[in-house]
This record gives sequence, C-alpha cells and structure tokens, in this order.
Amino acid sequence: MSQSVERAARIIDAVAASPRTVAELAEAFGLHRSTMFRELQSLEQVGWVRRRSSGRYALGPRLAALSREALESLDLREAGAEHVRRLHRRTGNTVHLAALLDGSIVYVDKVEDASGVRMYSRIGKAVIPYCSGVGKAILAELPETERDAVLADVDWAPFTERTITSRARFDAELDRVSAAGYAADDREFEPFVNCLAVPVVSSMGVVGAVSVTAIRMVADLDALKQHLPALRATAAAIAAELG
Repeated sequence: MSQSVERAARIIDAVAASPRTVAELAEAFGLHRSTMFRELQSLEQVGWVRRRSSGRYALGPRLAALSREALESLDLREAGAEHVRRLHRRTGNTVHLAALLDGSIVYVDKVEDASGVRMYSRIGKAVIPYCSGVGKAILAELPETERDAVLADVDWAPFTERTITSRARFDAELDRVSAAGYAADDREFEPFVNCLAVPVVSSMGVVGAVSVTAIRMVADLDALKQHLPALRATAAAIAAELG
C-alpha cells in the first residue's frame, strides 16, 4: 500500500472515531498543519470527509453512501429482508434488524410504521448498546470478553430518567434478558418510545437482533408483548436462512 493511501485511510479512521480539527489531526500524525489541511481538502473533494461549521472534520457523504451499500449486501440483511417485512405487516409497528459488526451494533434494515412519527434510528447507524432493545438482546448472548469489548468506551450517559447508567445495573439487566429470551427498551433512549427485541442466533452464534418498536401512544410495552411469538418466530426464521 502506498504511503499516501495508508495515510488517507488512517485519517478517515481518526475522524470516524470522533470529529477532529486540522490542528488535532496534524499533531496526531506528526504533520505540519498546512500539509494536513491539503490532505483533508483532497478527501473532502471526493466526499470522504466533510468540514463541519465548527471547523472539525467528520466522515463525508460519499463514505456514508458506500457504507450503506456495503450494509445492503450483508448476509444478515439479505436473509432477513422478507421476514422483517412480514413481521411489519403482521404487527403494524416499526421493525428493526441490527447486526453485530466488528465490535459495534448497527442497524442493517428498518421498516417504518404508518404513524408518520420518525424515530432516531436509521439504516447504517450504530446503536447505543445500553439503552436499546437490539443492543441488549445481542449483548446478553455474547461471551463476557466480547461483551466487554463492545462496552469498553460506553460513558453511561442518561438519555431519559429510565436509562441504565452503570455497568453493574446493566449486567443485571442482561441476566434478566438472557433468562427471558427477549430484551426491552422501556423509554430508555427516547421518552415516548418502547421496543422489544429478540436475538438472532445462527450456527455462528449471535449475529444480530430483530425488534418491534412503537411510540407509547400507539402501543405500550405490554401491548408490544403480544407480538413476542411472532418476533421469536422471525428471529428463528432469519437464523435458519443463515444456517
């Protein structure tokens, strides 16, 4: 690999971790600011990075588009597509499919309900693991070392008054999830949204999770629980597709 290509890849990795200023990147890479600025300009021209109004550089639209295209080709999304849509038709609720990808949990498919209320989630977006149904469902099935890796950088910030904000409480929650076979997000990320999720466990182990989500005025958690049999059947069908 050429030095320029390797450096471009490292810059992209750096801004993917967190948006950075020219000065921060120059210091991190041991380059003069003017040199780093030219590197960033080149990457910005092709859409790999973008400059925010704050002056910090973040991932650009072209990279996001390629990421979505890559996600669309994933085996899990392909295996789950029809099953996700069947579950949506049966429940009328928003259905998510999430995958465990390189230590992160990412939405790979989503079918919205008809309420017109748009949720924070979107395909290609990383899931905040400690306050999401799919995050809990996946983490409850992971070996401890892999679970630790996913949670290593979690800051346990509260999003609502119901958010779990400590590792000890979260581990206890995962014990409950493992025993029950499903996970709940009871207004833990958005104060008006709840969801239920079930892990997708194939011969390779846990590879993802599928969930049904609704705003509380449409269906509260108890109402969503009537869909647990269908949710479990969907997860099993996707796992069977994967082999």
